[in-house]
Amino acid sequence: MDINNILVIMRADEGQLDRLQAAAPGARVIRQSVKTLTPEQVMEADVVVGNLPESFFPHLKKARLLQLNTAGVAGHYLALGAQRPDLVLCCASGAYGVAISEHMLGALLMLMKRLHQYRDDQHQALWEDRGDVAGLRGAQVLSVGMGDIGTQFARLCACFGAQVTGIRRRPADPPEGVQRIATMDELDDLLPRADVVALSLPETSDTIGLMDERRFNLMKQGSYLLNVGRGSAVDQPALLNALRNGRLAGASIDVTVPEPLPQGDPLWQEPNLLITPHISGQYHLRLTHDNIVDIAAHNIRVLQGGGDYRARVDVKAGYRA
Repeated sequence: MDINNILVIMRADEGQLDRLQAAAPGARVIRQSVKTLTPEQVMEADVVVGNLPESFFPHLKKARLLQLNTAGVAGHYLALGAQRPDLVLCCASGAYGVAISEHMLGALLMLMKRLHQYRDDQHQALWEDRGDVAGLRGAQVLSVGMGDIGTQFARLCACFGAQVTGIRRRPADPPEGVQRIATMDELDDLLPRADVVALSLPETSDTIGLMDERRFNLMKQGSYLLNVGRGSAVDQPALLNALRNGRLAGASIDVTVPEPLPQGDPLWQEPNLLITPHISGQYHLRLTHDNIVDIAAHNIRVLQGGGDYRARVDVKAGYRA
């Protein structure tokens, strides 16, 4: 199809806008802040790049491609995709793997080496040996969710000498660095052997409350938990109990329920918990931002000339097909 107007509502610099323009040379590329977006601009758009607010959905009259800038897909986008089968819905899955996996590795090593404790001691001018530390060489790592993020994290851990098992919904051949791929029905059997459990899951009916009190009690004493997918995957009171009773030596969560986490929540005061405000992805790493633009440019070309879309959303499954 011909593309006349590309509406870009995510942050983009001139070089990134030029790459979108190159994908459709005859189109008009309009960069507009969500705060000043008008219904008329949405109505004229053939392509929208960015997470369009739900209030503008009724104005999507001409659009044939909605390219989200997030890897996860909120329920209102899935509902829109189901209502508008003519609208190609794509997310940015595949853009965030490097940034988020590096965040996960940094958080894990900080906890294993007690660097968070030494940082706290520094603020009190304490010179104190905190004792034994853990390491990744020979550790059993369970990567739950083997999309781009989980796979990148698994490879990083393998580089440090860890033995990595991945978990996916369906059986698959293991990627480089992964010993084997298991399925979700094996989770309970694998938890007691894992030194590290890393969650990078979308929110679906199967993942909400995945790590509850029962599963925390299955985990290896002194193990570590990481969660960068959705906060709903972890029962937060159960996480607090697992940290306090020593089942977990440490945990890092970049996602919570709700967000922001209320100031009075006891998780804030837990010494062996690292809380970050959902920042492991976003645009903090330039590579991530460029990756999103590349995905959008590819999909704009496909819309005009055919081929396979990158990160097209399966609206029934709730994430990338």
